[in-house]
Amino acid sequence: MRTSQLGRMIGGCIALLCILPSARAADEIFADRFEGNPEGPHTQAEAARFLTQATFGPTLPEIDRLLQLGYNAWLAEQLARPASLQLPFLDGLLAQNPNEVYQDKRVDIWFQNVTWGNDQLRQRVAFALSEILVISDQNGALEGNPTTIAHYFDHLSQGAFGNYRDLLENVTLHPAMGHYLSMFRNRKPDESLNIRPDENYAREIMQLFSVGLVRLNTDGSLLDGDLGVPGIQTVPTYTQDTIRGFAHVFTGWNYSTCLPPTAPDGAGLNWWDWEYCPPNTIPNQDWRLAPGYRTPLKPWGEGTAFGDIYHASSATKQLLSYPGVALPAGVLAAGGTARADMEAALDNVFHHPNVGPFVGRLLIQRLTTSNPSPGYIERVATVFNNNGQGVRGDLGAVVRAILMDPEARIPAQAPAHFGKLREPLLRVTQLWRAMQATSIDGRVREWTNWYAAQGIQSSPTVFNFFLPNYQLPGEVASSGLYSPEFQITTDTFLTRLSNEIAGKIYYAYVGNPWLGEWQPVLIRLERDMGIAHDAAALIDRFNLLFMAGQMSSGMRDVLISHVNAIDFNQWTPDADTRRQRVQDALWLILTSPEYVVEK
Repeated sequence: MRTSQLGRMIGGCIALLCILPSARAADEIFADRFEGNPEGPHTQAEAARFLTQATFGPTLPEIDRLLQLGYNAWLAEQLARPASLQLPFLDGLLAQNPNEVYQDKRVDIWFQNVTWGNDQLRQRVAFALSEILVISDQNGALEGNPTTIAHYFDHLSQGAFGNYRDLLENVTLHPAMGHYLSMFRNRKPDESLNIRPDENYAREIMQLFSVGLVRLNTDGSLLDGDLGVPGIQTVPTYTQDTIRGFAHVFTGWNYSTCLPPTAPDGAGLNWWDWEYCPPNTIPNQDWRLAPGYRTPLKPWGEGTAFGDIYHASSATKQLLSYPGVALPAGVLAAGGTARADMEAALDNVFHHPNVGPFVGRLLIQRLTTSNPSPGYIERVATVFNNNGQGVRGDLGAVVRAILMDPEARIPAQAPAHFGKLREPLLRVTQLWRAMQATSIDGRVREWTNWYAAQGIQSSPTVFNFFLPNYQLPGEVASSGLYSPEFQITTDTFLTRLSNEIAGKIYYAYVGNPWLGEWQPVLIRLERDMGIAHDAAALIDRFNLLFMAGQMSSGMRDVLISHVNAIDFNQWTPDADTRRQRVQDALWLILTSPEYVVEK
């Protein structure tokens, strides 16, 4: 029955980027006040929309608090807050019962931090970065090691507002990335042993983490090679020689805990110490506590007479070549150490003119809209290139620029297709935060992969769960638009996620006597049951919390009519009627296309 009601209620709304009526001021909840901040927000709806983009979901107290503080003070406060970390939680569990600590506990603390933590913006940006600088527990080398993945995410959250050059280095030398993209124990060429440097990380640091495949203008448009033929002639950012050059750079790195070599290569070197040195330094130490998994990789033999013996130092290396490149023609001279070559290579990547528009667009897509205009990208890229104080790569300034851009804050200045499909994980956290969710013991026993096609740091490949340039076939593709999240929006997962949301609304609530031993996160219904007698007030509250006041008048009318049809009578206790009104309103909104497409 509910499915047919939903179909009638939403009929006519196209899948992605459907344009909702602009004349809906009467449907929004306004917070008129004489005090406030000139930069805004000026209404509750504006505050809720900002919090939808900058946090894991608005709450009524945070909406009012943002109205009092204003955008700038709220951002300054969030930028200054320290990161909520994952590793201390896992280490605490290891000390109590090592047999309990697997990937589910890492997911547990991630959900705790993003649902109840006060560093919401930092965690939201770290989540975005985890979908760009990808590692995954689906990798054979990492699937049994939740602590090193947690440590990696902690690096992302701590570096979310730092400098992108520093973040690139931390990611490059993190053991989790070393294992995931096989830079760990990468060796210099040895023709006699048929050894060639692994090119995996060399390729992905360019293609996915920094510059992309082709040269871009500052506004993200394709740079025209102007070869005298019609159409845009794209200019590749790198060639196979560049990949080979970076692969040679990233050689000679091993655990920081490895003992140094005691003899030169070819003169009694014990290769066993290179291939099999352990990440732990204490005999019989739990490998999940091993310092080698938590400290940066180190050139084997660095600081010794036989340092860098597995680093390809004897040949020049072709790196990225671009206008203004510091290295002549992008060529790194021979003779450098592993660390010096790595520093030079990361500088070479970081200063490429593509990084600002390329990374800026990816972050915009994760925070505000799948299809930023060229002007939006250019404004963000300009801040990446110079934060106003001569600093390149200031992620805090970039995040502020993304969230405060006129297109993000003023709907009238945004393209008609501004917005994006909500990620499944964000739909779950928004429900929990809006509905004051709680957990009896503070734990979150949630495994989203099976019902949401998405799990934190659990993507099937380094390309994340969905590609930034994915185009849903049909109207979206024919319009030249992108719809990344639709790549995982299959019939199977649409059904599973809708059923899961129903379970979280109709069963996982505080006071349900039928929970038994089940210990899910529980939403609270009593706050909204207090206004459930007034269908319009109930729908308006949920419109604010979940849709930032953007619900169409048609949808609002249908919902009010449906809620009013759940009438108070002598056979049903008032509390049950109120609860059913709240639950039906929630479920119909949270499974509707108007909600799922965030505007």
